Amino acid sequence: MTQHLAAPATPAANAATTTAEPAATSASNPAAGGVPQWWRDAVIYQVYPRSFADGNGDGMGDLAGVRRRLPHLAELGVDAVWLSPFYASPQADAGYDVADYRAIDPMFGDLADADALIDDAHGLGLKIIVDLVPNHSSDQHQWFRQALREGPGSPLRDRYHFRTGKGPGGELPPNDWESIFGGPAWTRTTDPDGTPGDWYLHLFAPEQPDFNWDHPAVHDEFRSVLRFWLDMGVDGFRIDVAHGMVKAEGLPDMGRGEQLRLLGNQVLPFFDQDGVHEIYRSWRTVLEEYGGGRIGVAEAWTPSADRTALYLRPDELHQAFNFHYLGTDWDAAALRATVDESLDSMRTVGAPTTWVLSNHDVVRHRTRFGGLARARAASLLMLALPGSAYVYQGEELGLPEVLDLPDEVRQDPSFFKDNGQDGLRDGCRVPLPWTVGGSSHGFGEGGSWLPQPEGWGELSVEAQQGDPDSTLELYRAALTIRRDHPDLGAGDAVQWLAAPEGVLALRRGAFLCAANTTGAAVPLSTVDGLPPERRTLLASGPFADADGLLPADTVVWWTV
Repeated sequence: MTQHLAAPATPAANAATTTAEPAATSASNPAAGGVPQWWRDAVIYQVYPRSFADGNGDGMGDLAGVRRRLPHLAELGVDAVWLSPFYASPQADAGYDVADYRAIDPMFGDLADADALIDDAHGLGLKIIVDLVPNHSSDQHQWFRQALREGPGSPLRDRYHFRTGKGPGGELPPNDWESIFGGPAWTRTTDPDGTPGDWYLHLFAPEQPDFNWDHPAVHDEFRSVLRFWLDMGVDGFRIDVAHGMVKAEGLPDMGRGEQLRLLGNQVLPFFDQDGVHEIYRSWRTVLEEYGGGRIGVAEAWTPSADRTALYLRPDELHQAFNFHYLGTDWDAAALRATVDESLDSMRTVGAPTTWVLSNHDVVRHRTRFGGLARARAASLLMLALPGSAYVYQGEELGLPEVLDLPDEVRQDPSFFKDNGQDGLRDGCRVPLPWTVGGSSHGFGEGGSWLPQPEGWGELSVEAQQGDPDSTLELYRAALTIRRDHPDLGAGDAVQWLAAPEGVLALRRGAFLCAANTTGAAVPLSTVDGLPPERRTLLASGPFADADGLLPADTVVWWTV
């Protein structure tokens, strides 16, 4: 993954600046029609179902397990739960290859389990966001199977990207596009008579053929899928590869052989095409039919925050993941530049900025940043920023990336490809530890689909429960303060305080936050504008205001 960063803040820019926060962005103010805009300051917890909790003891997480552990999330203090895919799927890419968008895969349960989970979540005050995968289906989807079975001329082929190959016998792919997972983005079919046939496009695994969003039946189908889940009571959708559905007319060659990346300064004929915005205008109409603040969240990998903002215009989606922030190092100048760029871009469209440090596709931030102290500090900084925050399961336990999984247990499809991504996403997907001992540390009664490392139980919920120094209790305290403090949560600006190199200090009304990203303690007296009359709310590590020092790799919250 590459990252797109604005230029670091210059010394002149380190002076205190303020941008007014308009009342219209407050989550406490109703949206049009009197619907509270809950998503503007929501803390949304990502559940990766196969690794969260196992309810039936088969070693694989499921909806019954998620349902049983919902009280943990309510006690943690999050506002909503985002569930990664649980649809009927051959699991070629951990459920992101969907065979039936209206059915639950038996490994996770059934529709009754989904209905009960949604009801229980609502009863606990939690909203439910489900994944939607509209860029591609499984090759076992009814449409694709029928297209192969009927051969050339089948009208179902128009709902995907089937093309004849290049070369005298059509033996070469139709263009030079590559798969995100490595190798050509095209696979050749075999016609019903056994002869080599057309090629089909898959930007990811060969088992994930891309839909052709130029076809009206694809639009109709996904509006119907939206309504199906809205009727089930879900509160929103996280849209997988939200930037990828529309391809440039004619499917032109890229004209270069370098491996593509999800994020970077690239203009690609299959990502971030302007035509995707018409799709989201249509979907916004469906969401508003249901009322109650139903939302759409874009997983949109774009070259810049300004391009991301286009997905969040008032008639499109409500939120987008801030991958530019996720890709920013533990460095004060880089963080400030990314925060400013993010807030400036979202302000132009009136959308909340989101903040995210980890997810099911990237190395956990404890490992990425170089230790638990930095991970705890980064979490407090993220939760201090205006807008909405995403927490990936296990962040609240301070889980590290599991780096030593044997090759024979890995299941990430890109691990088995050449020239693709690193293929090591399994390391952030190891099942959670709930108890110190027991089978799979409380994950379930039948082991776990990925092996848990030695000492995993020491990081469990049971081990950290009630320990005031634990990461779990740090998150619980932070989310309580974030919910109760009138100057935290929604907003579109911060006031920066002048601070020495390596220190980031901000103010939001009566709330103050300072982050020391250096390896040495810094005198608090060097932070300009830090009022002497202040009360410490929370610190990511050992801290005493009376000492007059901000310790290394530490974030502190105060109120005045």
